[in-house]
Amino acid sequence: SLRRQTLRDWEAILVDDGSSDGGAAIAAAAAATDGRFRLLGIDHTGLVGALNRGLERCTAPLVARMDADDVMHRRRLEAQVAALEKSPALAAVGCHVRFFPRHGMSQGLRSYECWLNAIDNPEAVRRDAFVECPLVHPTLVFRREVLARFGYRDRGWPEDYDLVLRLLGAGLALGVVPRRLHGWRDSPARLTRTAAAYHLDRITACKAHHLARTFLAGHSRYILWGHGGTGGALRRALVAEGRKPAFVLELHPRRLGNLIDGAPVVHPETLPDLPRRPLVVSVAGEEARAQIRAFLAERAWVDGRDFVCAA
Repeated sequence: SLRRQTLRDWEAILVDDGSSDGGAAIAAAAAATDGRFRLLGIDHTGLVGALNRGLERCTAPLVARMDADDVMHRRRLEAQVAALEKSPALAAVGCHVRFFPRHGMSQGLRSYECWLNAIDNPEAVRRDAFVECPLVHPTLVFRREVLARFGYRDRGWPEDYDLVLRLLGAGLALGVVPRRLHGWRDSPARLTRTAAAYHLDRITACKAHHLARTFLAGHSRYILWGHGGTGGALRRALVAEGRKPAFVLELHPRRLGNLIDGAPVVHPETLPDLPRRPLVVSVAGEEARAQIRAFLAERAWVDGRDFVCAA
């Protein structure tokens, strides 16, 4: 899929991270017949190390990410380079995806694909950054100087989500080409499914870390909307970051009137009567978040300034 790109001027750094299968031979054969492929063999260091080692070899002004088992639409690079040329303020641009194989795909994965492909501009990327990672890492094309400045780091949580949140936290804009230009392979062996760093608790810890340094910076207390499984996990992760709820907004009748970590549990209708604090909405489900966003907009709470959704 790289060879058939309509944009022909590229160089591919193929990082062989100490593989033990036939991947290195395939990569070497590609490099032997096409000078645009360059094989970089390293001792096994893991994904973060391999990404940084590969980045060191990149000299072009733009760097496109690609996973070895995914597939690019033939116009992917052309469209993303054009988007970056058109919008110099963008630090990087992603695109929409299509999971494959489709057979046996779970409803949860289909819903995630639909959510990802509804994000179509930099404002939506920023708005939903704490719901899930709003850009698929192997779809991204970065400006090299930006990627080299931030790099990848191993903090025991997803390195791609960490990078996206650091870029947004630094005030950089990330765009999207709203076309399905990347075939994203799903398999039982994906790191997302197998590695501890991608487990839900580590993703939640990543969100809490960045929330504490951006939206909740300077605030030790906040208002939490929702204390189901999603909200409860985020509250515990935020406590580890020195942030505790002052109030918890809930609809569940058995929770109303109780205390959670010392915070009174109250009905959302009482929000105008509460002391003004940053509000974190931690409710699963796009429909429920849309209703909450409408409720808050009617009361002049501004998304991203007064509240964020962090499912």
